[in-house]
Amino acid sequence: MSKKISGFVALVALCALSLFLLNCGSSSYRPAGTLYLLTEGSNDNGLVLGTNVSSLAVDLDTGNLSLVNSNASTCPTAASVTNPEPCGLPLDILLDPAGAHAYVLNQGTPCELQNNVCVTGSETIVPTIYPYTVNSDGSLSNPGTAVTWTSNAYPDTAILMERDPAGQFLFVIDEGSYPSPGYPISSSTNPSCPHAPTSASDVCPSISVFAMSSSGLTLQSGSPLYLSRIPTSVSALSFTPPGSSTAEELVFMTSNFDICTTASCYIPCTVTCTPGPQDNTLSVYCVSGCPNAPSGQLVEQPNSPYVVAVVDPVSVFAVNTNPSGGTTSGVFVYVGQGASPGAVYPFQLCTIQNAVCTPQEVAENLLIPVTSCATSCIVTVGLNPLQMITDPTNNFLYVLSQGSSQVFGFRISTTTGTLSVLSPPSQPTGNGPVAMALHPSVNNTGQYLYTSNSGASNISGFTLGTTSGTMSNAITVVAPAAPSGIAVH
Repeated sequence: MSKKISGFVALVALCALSLFLLNCGSSSYRPAGTLYLLTEGSNDNGLVLGTNVSSLAVDLDTGNLSLVNSNASTCPTAASVTNPEPCGLPLDILLDPAGAHAYVLNQGTPCELQNNVCVTGSETIVPTIYPYTVNSDGSLSNPGTAVTWTSNAYPDTAILMERDPAGQFLFVIDEGSYPSPGYPISSSTNPSCPHAPTSASDVCPSISVFAMSSSGLTLQSGSPLYLSRIPTSVSALSFTPPGSSTAEELVFMTSNFDICTTASCYIPCTVTCTPGPQDNTLSVYCVSGCPNAPSGQLVEQPNSPYVVAVVDPVSVFAVNTNPSGGTTSGVFVYVGQGASPGAVYPFQLCTIQNAVCTPQEVAENLLIPVTSCATSCIVTVGLNPLQMITDPTNNFLYVLSQGSSQVFGFRISTTTGTLSVLSPPSQPTGNGPVAMALHPSVNNTGQYLYTSNSGASNISGFTLGTTSGTMSNAITVVAPAAPSGIAVH
């Protein structure tokens, strides 16, 4: 069956199966709200391959979804049975603040390693970001020219991308080669990280910064910044220190493995050993407004990396709860614990002197655990809380639990950063959620939270109370196989 006919079959099947896809085809105008969904899999009969982007219109009165287009590819090379992932798996999709452009992160594929050496002829695909123009009906254009940040000779594996709230910068974290450089021991020919790669089996983990503009993405000076630690998540916020007219933008990155201190412990090493002191860390970088550093260049801050009590930190979310122009102490960072039991640990950034922050700690923008709770400020969530997000007012935090197939909701104390559970405290999603996105209220209509459920091949949707933050009116929308990244505008 031809690719064109296969696409038509998939479109008809998607419309017939979903109770909540109200109508199919394209409209002559752009919807008031649009949801974009990446897919990684293929359907049961093998006729329709994944690696596509579906565009769905959001009904702002009900939160229901209707299909606009499902034919945008995440890779210019057509997928085939023999080559189902020509650009590697599509991981993330995000939009610029105006919703005029979309970006898709493809994971790439490193070479196959045996005894720390690439197997001759093993397929190598570098990670990429493909840009798209959003059409007038909400669908996406064909992918533009690929954006890369690693060499074809030294392939890497992307993990995640994120942008700052203002849409000034986009960040990508990579895990490097596997096993990591330095395994099983360091030597002059196989040094521990960080360093620039010397071979396909010697690529350190990294974080990269791109400037975002209407003309596309531009890799910034100093990127990739190679690391000694394997990153798991990244988040950014900006704040203006009291007495200053210059806003600072900080980047927060979690890591769960330090190559330099635990090289001999790397899986599949069978030697019994103790993890090093920096296995579970939270790193802080300045990327804009930094003294003596150009905008877009990562500058690690004093006291970073912080060794945290979080076991296997898998997610991080930074939030500035200050009102516009405000300079109170409402700058907080939340870290999700991947180890059982899943939990969220709150931290406060010292931006003003108060009962918990000394002048010296303010000068260093010290990050300290929130300890103002009567008992413990750490809140329990489901297993593997891999993503967090806030509503537009920064009053409510939502945590996506992949292992428990739930979304948990909390109210944020804008003065202390503590979290209090909503009622109900959580809502079930489809099996194996991997991403979520929030559509804000428009003209006092509802606001909606959506999750992409890879294990169930569907989308879960919830109406959010604009003043209470509560999740209600759950809907389920059938999606193509193995949905992954999700974004709304």
